[in-house]
Amino acid sequence: MKVSKIVSILFGCVAMANANAADITIYHSPSCPHCHHARQFIENTLIYEYGDLKVTEVNVMSADNRQEFVDALQKCGYKSGGVPVIVVGEKCFQGYADSRQDELRKAIEIDFTDAQKKTAADNKAKMAENKDDFVKSHADRKQTIVYKEGKKK
Repeated sequence: MKVSKIVSILFGCVAMANANAADITIYHSPSCPHCHHARQFIENTLIYEYGDLKVTEVNVMSADNRQEFVDALQKCGYKSGGVPVIVVGEKCFQGYADSRQDELRKAIEIDFTDAQKKTAADNKAKMAENKDDFVKSHADRKQTIVYKEGKKK
């Protein structure tokens, strides 16, 4: 096999590995209202706009999840343990307000192809037309969310 062909294959594998680089992890507390709003936006909007998006929700009030949260804070360079902390690929966000929605979308789309961006825009438009029907016809997308509850502290 020629070297150029091997390089092409390896490049393709790297590109495939980065295809899901924008998956989301949200570190939250069940009693935090900002966390609740962030989770609602992710669960009721983003997973439908981005059909391949994988979401992990980590309850930071669980002793089982504490070290993972500390590691995320460290990775993100955050000094406070305020929640929510949303990690999209390599980009971190602490706190949540509706004004942050487009910023989250941009972070998700950072490595997207034009075709993937168009699909997301089409999905967003279809949801704007009739969200209930779109959600109903894509109910399987809720299965892309992994909940890490663990034990209470």
